[in-house]
Amino acid sequence: MVSTTRTRISFPEALRSKRNVMTAVILRDMRTRFFNHGLGFLIVSLWPLAHMLILLMIYSLTGRRTPFGDSLYVFFATGLIPTLAFMYISRFMSLSLILNRPMLAFPAVTVVDIMTARAFLEVVAAFITLILVVAIIYAIGDNPFPWDLSEAVEAYFATLLLAVGVGVLAGVIVMFSPFFATIYALMMILVYIGSGTLFVISSLPDVLSTPLSYNPVVHAVEWMRVAYYPTYSTKILDKEYLIGFGMTSLFLGLLLERVLRGKMLEG
Repeated sequence: MVSTTRTRISFPEALRSKRNVMTAVILRDMRTRFFNHGLGFLIVSLWPLAHMLILLMIYSLTGRRTPFGDSLYVFFATGLIPTLAFMYISRFMSLSLILNRPMLAFPAVTVVDIMTARAFLEVVAAFITLILVVAIIYAIGDNPFPWDLSEAVEAYFATLLLAVGVGVLAGVIVMFSPFFATIYALMMILVYIGSGTLFVISSLPDVLSTPLSYNPVVHAVEWMRVAYYPTYSTKILDKEYLIGFGMTSLFLGLLLERVLRGKMLEG
């Protein structure tokens, strides 16, 4: 009579193993992103911050007046924060799988591990950028705090959901068509121009504002401005559309990854 012994992994052990894998993926991503050093990760936060500060300086030096409210910096920040958060998070996530493809050679590392690690890093970087922007606006004498804090938090988290969801979907597509990364980068220019960052989109006639409202980032910007200005009137804000777009993109990305996982692992 032959006895067979099965090795069972308890849930705590499986969780600990997954945590170790995620830690390794995150640390590798941090080191390989810039300068082969973990401190290079700071650039992930400083890059969009520099982008934002340069634009604010240009608007200030050219004497541009704020389209709404009393502060030029606060108005443009309410548009730039959600727009740049979406652009940078989704853009870097679209490259997450193709840049970390060698890690899939390790059986313990999955596609979802890589995407989750990159999402974690990008969200952390976005929060660092947000904190720095608030500190800078406060230092120059303006009030960077929203009129309705809960609305601002909800708007920001909805933006992060959108960015991660679209980034996951784009990342899976790029694995099979690397040229899509270039197309996606060019699309971000259109997203930025039509996001309402530089103007009050609700003040436009319907023939312009309605087509622009199909851009989900527009709703992130409008939601953030509603949180900052008690008298801000918007005719196009659709919170359900923004959240639904993000959740649908995330679902499609994960579904596509599951269906095509074998082909991705085959390279």
